[in-house]
Amino acid sequence: MKVIFLKDVKNQGKKGEIKEVKDGYGMNFLIKNGYAVQATSTGVNRLKKEQAEAELQENLRIKDCEMLKEKLEKIMVEIPVKTGDQDRVFGSVSSKQIVSELKHLGYDIDKKGIEIDSGLTSLGVHQVKIALHKKVIAIVKIKLVKQK
Repeated sequence: MKVIFLKDVKNQGKKGEIKEVKDGYGMNFLIKNGYAVQATSTGVNRLKKEQAEAELQENLRIKDCEMLKEKLEKIMVEIPVKTGDQDRVFGSVSSKQIVSELKHLGYDIDKKGIEIDSGLTSLGVHQVKIALHKKVIAIVKIKLVKQK
């Protein structure tokens, strides 16, 4: 019996996959519990249509992230920090502070996407990677300035 998986089933199949399973397992477990439906021509066509639509949505999301990347790479984000003697920064700048400054500039960025290679602990310009999408990474210039 061929089935189309509606949900991921461990060691059997992933969502959207079409697989051949034993009749009893398919009817009594997968279909009965809503993990899969029988693979008919209409079901297969619907699956292909849903996958095409999902791919289109993904491409649109990537294009939006590409546009945001271009905007972010053109700006310089200034973050005022407290400094001690010899202009050393107290602590380091966190991703939360970067997100806050970007919000002030009108950009809504997820904190989890910010990758700081080494701590931002000195005044000047630093480059920080921001993962807008798994395929789109922007490099933003962060300038640390003395707090007045």
